[in-house]
Amino acid sequence: MKIMVCYDSSREAGDALGLAKKHARAFEAEKIYVVTSMVGGRDVPREVFANAERELRYAENVLKDENIICETRLLVRGLTPGEDIVEFAKEKEVDEIIIGVRKKSKVEKLLMGSTAQYVILKAPCPVVATK
Repeated sequence: MKIMVCYDSSREAGDALGLAKKHARAFEAEKIYVVTSMVGGRDVPREVFANAERELRYAENVLKDENIICETRLLVRGLTPGEDIVEFAKEKEVDEIIIGVRKKSKVEKLLMGSTAQYVILKAPCPVVATK
């Protein structure tokens, strides 16, 4: 079984990482992919990417301390985060996606959409949402 956890520095992502650890043990996962998706471009300061890479290293260390095989990926491929996550899951033939959900106002959802909602509706595998 391959598990993907969507990760950033938020509390919700930390909860998703914790659940991924539990699922990795319970289902004897062969690997966990820890993924951060960012919309890139020349206007994004290098520090933003460096911070995302630092957060991924932290998550990798958390899993490796538990002897869980993992691979981290910073996805910057010109897609929205939802599209990027779904495409990566297809490419790696992931069996489960775990994603944290933040509460947004109706206006925020209307203007920006929801990455988690997109992933839940379009993913090629089951999605577990944590809040």
